[in-house]
Amino acid sequence: MKTIRLTAAQAMVRWLSVQMTEDGERFIEGVWAIFGHGNVAGLGEALHGIGEALPTWRGQNEQTMAHAAVAYAKGRARRRAQAVTASIGPGSTNMVTAAALAHVNRLPVLFIAGDVFANRRPDPVLQQVEDFDDGTVSANDCFRPVVRYFDRIMRPEHLLTALPRALRVMTDPADCGPACIAFCQDVQAEAHDWPEEFFAPRVWRIRRPEPDAAELAEVAQLIRDARSPVIVAGGGVIYSGAEDALGDFATRHNIPVIETQAGKSALPQAHGMNYGASGVDGSAAANRVAAGADLIIGVGTRLQDFTTGSRTLFPQATLVSINVQPYDAAKHGAAGLVSDARVALERLTTVLESHRAGAADPAVRTAWLEAVDAHCAAPGDTNALPTDAQVIGAVQRASTEAAVAMCAAGTMPGALKLLWQPSRGGYHLEYGYSCMGYEVAGAMGLKLALPEREVICFVGDGSYMMANSELATAVMRRIPFTVVLTDNRGYGCINRLQQGCGGEQFNNMYKDCNIETQPQIDFVAHAGAMGAHAVKAQGIDDLEALVAAARGRDIPTVIVIDTTAEPGPGDGLEGAGHFWDVAVPEVGDTEKLKHAYAQYLRDVARQSLVN
Repeated sequence: MKTIRLTAAQAMVRWLSVQMTEDGERFIEGVWAIFGHGNVAGLGEALHGIGEALPTWRGQNEQTMAHAAVAYAKGRARRRAQAVTASIGPGSTNMVTAAALAHVNRLPVLFIAGDVFANRRPDPVLQQVEDFDDGTVSANDCFRPVVRYFDRIMRPEHLLTALPRALRVMTDPADCGPACIAFCQDVQAEAHDWPEEFFAPRVWRIRRPEPDAAELAEVAQLIRDARSPVIVAGGGVIYSGAEDALGDFATRHNIPVIETQAGKSALPQAHGMNYGASGVDGSAAANRVAAGADLIIGVGTRLQDFTTGSRTLFPQATLVSINVQPYDAAKHGAAGLVSDARVALERLTTVLESHRAGAADPAVRTAWLEAVDAHCAAPGDTNALPTDAQVIGAVQRASTEAAVAMCAAGTMPGALKLLWQPSRGGYHLEYGYSCMGYEVAGAMGLKLALPEREVICFVGDGSYMMANSELATAVMRRIPFTVVLTDNRGYGCINRLQQGCGGEQFNNMYKDCNIETQPQIDFVAHAGAMGAHAVKAQGIDDLEALVAAARGRDIPTVIVIDTTAEPGPGDGLEGAGHFWDVAVPEVGDTEKLKHAYAQYLRDVARQSLVN
């Protein structure tokens, strides 16, 4: 057997550089890195040596550079990924939030975390966490509950099995998620004689599991027997590449489609069977057809509480769940069809032949879209602060078919799901973990994944303040995207939720905080200091012009606009929204709280409790 002598870190990067997709690209596009004493000597030397065969990019913060990697994987529909490395201690634990985000959203990211010395000679090494009762513990054990695969490399030869296992998980359609390799820093630098065949290029194919014949027959019969079926399209439609299959299936069998956050834009809003968003932040059209449905057909959705109205939106319906992951296919007592989404829809069409369900009502859809256009129109009073809905309307009018709206937390995710009218693929929301601070870094990662698209990042002042430093990275790397920063002077979304649950305005808006003076934050100056093109919009008409002008730049553009925190984006839209289970205190002194709790009891009484 021929061998080659390399350090463990050199072997890792050489192996990663030849792991390929079916399209002939590297599966791991490159590595985001912030070096410290746990990875600079071993892995840093190896990455420098491999050069452009596995490129390295420097981030500003471990969490946010990992957010960029998450957004890249989502933008590439899980067909390519990036790696992220940080040093021992706070560098690696800074990545844990991003790992949880990737885990919840079922997205592949390879976390390479610097770790303690395997030989334990210098214990306790700088930044080492000591457990008095367990000598095997390190801070990187924090990753265990938030990754799909975890391994600690304490001998060089551990990589021979650990690396293929990690990529097996990252490329598996059912188990897909992040992997963490905790890489002991002394082992990174240790040499080993590696089999040459270990470094032979390998192609990783993403499986398309076929449905079980009995499950297929059962689901097909349920569809035939249903009078008013409705499809709930989730992110699995996009990851399967089943967008065309979904559109053809819905049209052929006359079944309306409603969307989750992850599934939105699988069908463009202009598609005649797309009735809009489902659930808590859902459209009147979608919630109306769902409430009248006798069969709900989930396709690639994990049926999260926002989608199901915390299990109150369609308790009367039989539930079918088409999902590549058996765990999801069995949720809520569903009749499961475990299969790749595209394959399942194609096989069902073959079995159903020319079957058509009871006619969907296109008038419901048309009325909803007309109501949205009116709701998002420019304000008549140009002296009043615009609403979030009016901001969305302005950006929509200024955008092209190439636009992708992206966001993560605060008011805008629900507002965009409700109101944004995307082209196919024109929507990117991280709402599984709804992580504040994802937006700016995520916009950068998304633009790297989809350089041909116009990425428009919606972010509130609160989320921007949490994490914005990758704006400087995007400037340095000449990665252009547009940030629409809505400044309502606090956490407006949670302030409304607080009041809706019977609480008083407290500790969310700056005006309600225990501070000595109100802030005067100059977001334009701040973004400009990092090199972005930063401007203040002087109203809705100006915002439209500034969004259009941003398309010609090769650096990020940040457009700041003052907005009002009230009303909520769906307020005034009849039939929009649905119950969301946020526990209200049973006991309190105010009449407002007592009223909120009484309403809460009425709502939870409608919940379906089938698991």
